[in-house]
Amino acid sequence: MKITQVEVIVTSPDRNFVTLKITTDEGHTGLGDATLNGRELAVVSYLKDHVAPLLIGKDPHRIEDAWQFLYRSAYWRRGPVTMAAIAAVDVALWDIKAKAANMPLYQLLGGASRTGCLAYGHASGKDLPELFDSVRQHLDQGYGAIRIQTGVPGLKAIYGVASNTVASGNVGKRYDHEPAQRAPLPAEEDWDTRAYLRHIPGVFEAVRAEFGPELPLLHDGHHRMTPIQAAKLGKSLEPFDMFWLEDCTPAENQEALRLVRRHTITPLAIGEVFNTVWDYQTLIQEQLIDFVRSAVTHTGGISPMKKLMDFAAQYQIKSGIHGPTDISPVGMAAAMHLGLAIHNFGIQEYMKHGEATNRVFEQSFTFNNGLLHPGEKPGIGVELNIDEAGKYPYQTAYLPFNRLADGTVHDW
Repeated sequence: MKITQVEVIVTSPDRNFVTLKITTDEGHTGLGDATLNGRELAVVSYLKDHVAPLLIGKDPHRIEDAWQFLYRSAYWRRGPVTMAAIAAVDVALWDIKAKAANMPLYQLLGGASRTGCLAYGHASGKDLPELFDSVRQHLDQGYGAIRIQTGVPGLKAIYGVASNTVASGNVGKRYDHEPAQRAPLPAEEDWDTRAYLRHIPGVFEAVRAEFGPELPLLHDGHHRMTPIQAAKLGKSLEPFDMFWLEDCTPAENQEALRLVRRHTITPLAIGEVFNTVWDYQTLIQEQLIDFVRSAVTHTGGISPMKKLMDFAAQYQIKSGIHGPTDISPVGMAAAMHLGLAIHNFGIQEYMKHGEATNRVFEQSFTFNNGLLHPGEKPGIGVELNIDEAGKYPYQTAYLPFNRLADGTVHDW
């Protein structure tokens, strides 16, 4: 079997997605997600101009060899653009291999380790009544775990709170997570860490009082705290039995998590913006985190993520794979197959895509009783409807950014 065609498809049904499609001389096709939210066209160029020509005529079954070739031959390694491009190739080749074997991908990864993958949803609100309504809506949809994000008094717009943005149509459209706005320039938001630290513990106290002790609760700090501030928040949330506190501080400085770990037993999830196992080396070996947050789409694909999770398993660290709507259904399917197969699965982030996206990407996965399952179709279980994709051309979209009260740019 040989690769005969490599296509890069850009479509924007509800937001921008970049999809790699590989075709073989035996008629098999494979899809890979290459979406890098807010920088999509950089990956498009990397794939079209630098990767696609290298794949023509190659054996699609040699997945490991292809991965190592694309990673090592470029000399310049790592980084989100490179790793998203490699991930798209890796997942597309796994899709082809599983279709050729007439099996769902998880069977080639060792078979199912569970009946389904526990998913968590995103509840948010400007205030407690709105937040409570959002939690109830997610529980009614069948979610068994809930991420809690809320407004902070005195701040106009907060990451993760969908109702902060008032918009019409596609211009300025806001989503619960990774809120890319279709606009020529990024939106400016405001931030005050001390106000946030004062407010959040009371929110979780109220949520526990309303919804009881059994519901797993999660919270995303989105890299906005210093290590000592993160430690303070983790300690203040201990009475509310958190499932995890996510991205409490920028973890590029891996040693910073030593300070956080010394001061709180709140479980920590890190790695949404990480690209390789090297970003985790200290965090895993010193057991400074409890959950790996990387996306299959941004960390080189299924092959390296499987290795990363095997490494983490030695230290009883589990998966919490990134899965909001900036991961296309292709990337989500890849995450579900991996999560179903590995032993140290923890939880899967899951936001429902819009109707237009679901028409472009035809999917076989199910979501029942709080559990995701990728389905039994051969491959990853997603097919791209080219005609539908063509109806939605790329639209410029940017992530927002934060400034403090004195005008300093801050993590958002």
